Order: sequence, then C-alpha cells, then structure tokens
Amino acid sequence: MTEDGSDATDAADRYDVVVVGGGPAGTAATVFTARDGLDTVVFDRGAGALDRCAFLANYPGFPAGIDVGTFQGLLADHLETAGAIPVEDSVVSVARTAADADDGARFVVETADDRRVRTDYVLAAAWYDGSYLEPLDDGDEMFELHEHHGEEHERFDPDYPDDDGRTPVEGLYVASPAGGRSAQAVVAAGNGAHVARSLLEDHRVAAGYPEGVAARYDWRRRAGEFSGKWAERDRWREYFEAEAGDHDLDEARFVELRERYLDEAFATKTTDEEIEQRTEEAHHRLLDHLDDEHIRSYLERQDATAADD
Repeated sequence: MTEDGSDATDAADRYDVVVVGGGPAGTAATVFTARDGLDTVVFDRGAGALDRCAFLANYPGFPAGIDVGTFQGLLADHLETAGAIPVEDSVVSVARTAADADDGARFVVETADDRRVRTDYVLAAAWYDGSYLEPLDDGDEMFELHEHHGEEHERFDPDYPDDDGRTPVEGLYVASPAGGRSAQAVVAAGNGAHVARSLLEDHRVAAGYPEGVAARYDWRRRAGEFSGKWAERDRWREYFEAEAGDHDLDEARFVELRERYLDEAFATKTTDEEIEQRTEEAHHRLLDHLDDEHIRSYLERQDATAADD
C-alpha cells in the first residue's frame, strides 16, 4: 500500500520493471531503474533480514551508525523520490506470459494479496528462498539441495545468476539471494546497484545502442567538466562514434541514438547554484527523518559549547 492507504496497482497492472524486495539491494536497484525512466514497482512486506538487526553500525556515511527504523525510512523515501511505486505486498509467483501476449510483457507476477502485474523485467532482491521463481525453472537448474543444521532443504542456487546478476531466463535478474553478497547491508546495496546497471545496459542494447555505448552512468557532472573541446557536441559525437565501433544500424537510427546519448550527457551538467540548491534540499530531507527532540538536544549542546568558548 502507498502512504495514503491507496492500492498502487489499481490504476495500472503493467510495469517496465518489478523489483522483489525493498531492502538495501532492492532499493539500490530501483533507484537506478526508476531514475533512468523505467516504470518500476517494488513489492516488499517488511520481512527482510535487516529487520533482525539491532543497530546498523557499518554502513558508510553514518559514522555513529544509524538505527534500523530511520535507515529503512530513508530507503522508502528514496524509492518514492526516484519515482518508483512501493507496494506493501509479497510476491508468490513469477511466470512467463503467453508468447502472443498483446502488451509484449515477458512475465506475470502474482502476489500474496492477489495482485497480478505484467512486466518486461523482474529483478529479484529478496533475501528469502526465491521459491516464487520456480515457475521459471524449466531446466531444474535454479535450485539446489542445501544442508543446514543437519537438515536438507531446497534453496535458490546463488550461482544461478552470473556475477552481473544476469540469468539464463531473458529479463530475469537476481541481486538476492546471492550468498555472501547478501550477508551485509552495504554489500547487498552495492550488488543491487550493479545488477540494475546490467538490466539497464541490456535494455539499451535491445533499444539499438551499440554495446560500446550501452552502459548507463547515473552521474552528475560539474559544469566545469563541459569546457574546452568537451563543451562542444561535436567532440561528444566523435567519442560516441569511436566507442560504438562497428554496428548494423541504419544511419538515421544511429544518429537518433547518438543525439539521445548526447542529450543525456549534457543533462547531467550541474552549476554551482544547482549544487547549492540540491545540497540544501538534501540536508532538509535528512532532517525530516530525525527526531525533533534529538535536533533540539543537538542545538542546545551546540549553544552551550559556544557559550563556554
């Protein structure tokens, strides 16, 4: 459910990407896909491993650590800011659509609350056993027998996806379960982002981008980087053509993709004024997640320190 209690899937049951799991891996992945313009829905019911953590002390950027509740609030805020749709529900099944599906979707996703969502891509980022993916396991290669405390049970094979999260099932990517890469929040987040970039690269290749220029970089550039020869679009055109190498695109399509690439690059240009505005907004957003009492206590300590000086 969304924050206002409405059903996020009432208006549409077709998305570009379904992410299963809204923890560090799923959030990191979603931020990349949603910011790249892919309609992304995230299913999460709050049953992740992070809920069992007493206090998060080893995530970079929080020198004194951060309580799990505040961290999860920041993750949820980031999902919505990126333009994704978070839904409080768990996925129970992912299956292929019929080959002649009218909307071209690859998968139909079913949830515990009887939702049915059609999508082009599924990115698994849930720490639990991955049994919801069983309908896709045509070759009996997705799961393995695992011994735990003397008992054997079937679990998702962490070696089924490759190191970049790609799987033999076209359109299916796995960030978690991923063995040791799911064991710590910061590693899971990094792996989720990496797998999302694999998805985006494949999506761009499918759209016609030559492989040499298909990788997606979500990166803001200072205005000073667009200076000298790099201030001119012709220099960027030369770069694109060199990196694209040999291709089988017709000239019109190649020019269209090249100019889109240039538009994306120049859209990252960020002036000093924009940096200042973004910084102020970012600090305010962080304050939104802090307890007012703690903010007042901090300010009182600062005032006392200043008075002593």
